[in-house]
Amino acid sequence: MSTVTQQVDPAVPAGSTRPLSERRPLGDRTFQAIALASGLLVLVILVLIAFSTTQQAVPWFKAEGWGIFGKTWNPATSQFGALSFIYGTAITSAIAVIMAVPVSVGIALLLTEVVPYRWARPIVYVIDLLAVVPSVVWGLWGILVFVPWIAKIYAHIASGVAGIPVLDDLFGSPTSGASFFTAGIILAFMITPIVTSLSREVIATVPAIDREGAYALGATRLEMIQGAVWPHSKGGIVGAVLLGLGRAMGETIAAALVIGSSATITSHLFAPGDSMPAVIANQFPEASGTFRAALIGLGVLLFVFTIIVNVIARAIVGRSAEQGSA
Repeated sequence: MSTVTQQVDPAVPAGSTRPLSERRPLGDRTFQAIALASGLLVLVILVLIAFSTTQQAVPWFKAEGWGIFGKTWNPATSQFGALSFIYGTAITSAIAVIMAVPVSVGIALLLTEVVPYRWARPIVYVIDLLAVVPSVVWGLWGILVFVPWIAKIYAHIASGVAGIPVLDDLFGSPTSGASFFTAGIILAFMITPIVTSLSREVIATVPAIDREGAYALGATRLEMIQGAVWPHSKGGIVGAVLLGLGRAMGETIAAALVIGSSATITSHLFAPGDSMPAVIANQFPEASGTFRAALIGLGVLLFVFTIIVNVIARAIVGRSAEQGSA
């Protein structure tokens, strides 16, 4: 009695008699085409936005040259230097990130590692609701409620640090309720739910066996977080932080209402200032000619900065994923 041995094609998946090279069903090919078209459409839209806005900003670039990074912004004399707005955007975004990140990561760790699920779920709902509050609501609350209250605190702090090196330059007089620091606080309120939600999702992907292994070796909860949770999650958390930074840089209405609308560069964080999104929102309705082109040019610069931040975030997340799979 002879035994016939059937040769198995390694290109055929287990349990399948159809080679991988066989033409796929129409539904699969249609879905692939739709997905590819959708992805390309996003890229086309971004390119068109960049092209159209840059084209309308050309008069500003031609008129100012490298002067677009000058300090003076005076439409009456046709001087449109954007440095004060770039500075304001950077300062308020930095304040927001410095204040929001420790709180966001702490809340994410609390919800995933400490609080039982039945208690964590309502907190998650509240955080998700805060993430979708419109920016104009944050801005109105800031200018009507928060600014009058915080202005008194600024005055007390300024009097307390008067004459102290460095602190007097940062938190001394002049003080104003609508200021760099106030805008940074409002932006921190706005990005905290976003960074918290993203960080919580990243931390939740840590395999349970890693946590249990750390506990089995005698680790405390803090040591387990340091040795098992953080190495697995740090890339995703950094990406969440950078995405929050991109949101803070691009925020318009809330910043415009509470920053003070003063095109100045100063070390005093309690002084009024301005940012790129805020000045566009405040001055665009009455702008024309080169003035209008300059405001559109600020939008182009902001677009470039936010794209750079998001690309860096994607690169960090991708590098972390490669290290984790190695």
